[in-house]
Parts: sequence; structure tokens; C-alpha cells
Amino acid sequence: SQKISKTRWRPLPAAALQPPDLFATGSWDNEDNRLAVWGVGDLGNVGLSGEYQGEPQLLCDIRHDGDVMDMQFLDEERIVVASSTGTVTIFRHHQNNQTLSVNQRWEKAHYHVNQDASCGGAACTGVICNNPEIVTVGEDGRINLFRADQKDPVRTIDNADSSTLHAVTFLRITEILTVNSIGQLKIWDLRQQRNEPSQIFSLTGDRVPLHCVDRHPNQQHIVATGGQDGMLSIWDIRQGTMPVSLLNAHEAEMWEVHFHPSNPDHLFTCSEDGSLWHWDTSTDISDKPSFLHQGGRSTTYFSHTTMNQSVVSAWLSNDPTKDRMEITNLIPNQTLSVNSLDVLGPCLVYGTDAEAIYVSRQLFA
Repeated sequence: SQKISKTRWRPLPAAALQPPDLFATGSWDNEDNRLAVWGVGDLGNVGLSGEYQGEPQLLCDIRHDGDVMDMQFLDEERIVVASSTGTVTIFRHHQNNQTLSVNQRWEKAHYHVNQDASCGGAACTGVICNNPEIVTVGEDGRINLFRADQKDPVRTIDNADSSTLHAVTFLRITEILTVNSIGQLKIWDLRQQRNEPSQIFSLTGDRVPLHCVDRHPNQQHIVATGGQDGMLSIWDIRQGTMPVSLLNAHEAEMWEVHFHPSNPDHLFTCSEDGSLWHWDTSTDISDKPSFLHQGGRSTTYFSHTTMNQSVVSAWLSNDPTKDRMEITNLIPNQTLSVNSLDVLGPCLVYGTDAEAIYVSRQLFA
């Protein structure tokens, strides 16, 4: 049994109609950490309240040096894994015989003193992929741009940040956004040779460490972040340097935030406090039967006072909760930290420090 630090669905081919069927997990804080690939089998067994009855099947796993700090699928076969040792590894999942192997490794992509010292690796805290490009960030304040087919980094920004970089996402093909441990967002244009961010945003004065970031899949100027105080911040990077809205969310660190990739009115956050929240700003809430009452889940409703906002994203209203938002904790009995979640199609997967992995196959029943 392993404490799960990361969970990720395998991406589906563009034309795929079926729900995702494979996911990967990474572990942390174990003597022997593993990267594992799981199958979720047939759809036949769904319980009364929409819970998936079958157990995910472990298809294969492989040892991983250090804690798995972050993980992204590069494509349907390759998984990029960031380690607390500073190393970045691409693993290949061989579906014909269900094995995992190391495809490529960048030793000590992140380091404190020098790359050759026997120790001194700095944790690689975040990785994001846009095949074949891979961007990594780390505790050393360094940003690396790799290509999956090249041994040497394409680009390294050595002193990108004087504090720890916690997470990174692509804004567009040539631009990335990082969040750091003093509450700043920075935009980096990878076409520019200078090693300075093109824009800096910050949570005013508080310097609350930001742990996670995600970009709205259709409206690239909308960004969500979460940090140490459990607040959810929504930013419009076209204007101002402060968040558009700050929403009270969790009682402890928010570890991950994800817009639903094909249904971005829905957003998901998970936290050290053992909760996983589903934020729903879709405007037809009143019309659909709520699946959120099943299984003893607590649901909060907000009245709808504004006119049709279909043109403007609901996320950008000054206080989205005033218009219409439904927030549901998907884990009624809170336990240990929920470290990671991923959503794809109707499916949710999340992993916890209770050495457990959970799969829900009917998010929008």
C-alpha cells in the first residue's frame, strides 16, 4: 500500500467516444515509491448512487527514485514524472505486455549547488507537457524546457525565481505560467531570450504560497490557483495584477485545482483537509435533477440574481457565488489529505494519504 501523491487519466484519442479506461498513480513518503498504471475495466458495475463498484486493476508498476512530485501523460503511452530528487523521467507504458520501462531520464534537472554534486538535487515540483515539449519547475527556482526526443534541455532559465516554484501550466504554445511560494504568478514567453517574466501577478501583500494552477481550457486568459490558505483564486490575466475573485474553499492547503477539460463550467479542488470540492457554475443547474443529493453529500445552493451570463464566463463575475454556483464536497467522510485529482469525460480519479485511490465514473449523472 502506498500514499498516493498524483493521479492522472491517460488521454483519449481525439475522436474517442468511450470514457477513459486507464490511469496512472505515483506515490510518496514510502520506502519504495512506485509509478503504477491501473485499468478501470468494464462499465457494468455501477451502484445505486453512481459509485463504480469494480476495483481498479493494477496493470503494472515500476520503482521510482524519490517521491513522485508531479506527473503528466505526454501521449497515450508515455508518462513524464517529476521527482523529489530533481530528476525528470519519461516512462513508457507497453500495452502489449503491460509493463513500464524508462524511456528517457534527465538526472538532476533541478539542483541547489551544482548538477554534479553527489547530493544537492532540488525537488522538481511541477511538470507540464505539450508533446514533444516538456516544461519543469522546481524548488531551485529553475525552469527547464525539454523536448522528449532530445537529451539536453532546449532552454533553462536558471534564476527564474528566488523562491520555490510550485506549479506550471501552458497558457499557449509559447507561453507558460508559474506559481511560487510567495503568492506570485509569473508569465514567461519562451520565444524571448531574456530570462525575465513578461508579467507578474500577486495576491496582495499576503505572500501566501500558491501550490497549484490550472488554465481554463477554452478561455486562456482565465486561470485558477490554490494555495496554502485553502482559498480558490480566479484570475483574468488580461487585466490587473490581482485576482478577479477570492473564494473561501478549504480549511487547509489546496493541493490541486482542475477545470474540467471539456466542461469548464465545472472545476475541482482537493485539499490537505481531506475534502474534494466540485464547483459548478453552469447556468442550467435549476433545470437538471441534482445528482449531488445522493450518497449523503452536502450541497450549497446560491440564488441566481444576474441576467444570462453565457457570453461572459461565470468565473469572471466579481463574486461567482452570488450568481449561481453549486459547491459539493464529493467526499462526505473526510479522512487524510486528498493529494491529487484528475477529471476526464464523466470520470474522476483521486488519491489520498490514506493509501487509497478512488474512481467515480458518473460525474454528471
